[in-house]
Amino acid sequence: QVQLVESGGELVQVGGSLRLSCAASGRPFRMFAMGWFRQAPGKEREFVAAVSRSGGRTEYTDSVKGRFTISRDNAKNTVYLQMNSLKPEDTAVYYCATPGKYQILDLVPIKVSDYDYWGQGTQVSVSS
Repeated sequence: QVQLVESGGELVQVGGSLRLSCAASGRPFRMFAMGWFRQAPGKEREFVAAVSRSGGRTEYTDSVKGRFTISRDNAKNTVYLQMNSLKPEDTAVYYCATPGKYQILDLVPIKVSDYDYWGQGTQVSVSS
């Protein structure tokens, strides 16, 4: 059974930084892409960033480009989201996710529907 456990969320001030971690288990981590999504109160879950299974390709939503960096350590079965220059609009529950099916191509899926396994989420709150 695939398990994803996020950590690192907390309350920070505007302009601050956080690094989220997501530890995966239950199948070969290096064979699957990983993504970060977020959901603010009253809003739909939205894509934030994703990394291909090799780590060689990444995608970001426009609002975080230049501020957030996704990375993965296949030896530690962990994906990270480094968040800098945080803004109040970054406040949300952050989820990591991974697709259910292996893809031969080194893809970077960006849709919620591309992902089958989800963590429980970690709260990030940015105060102004």
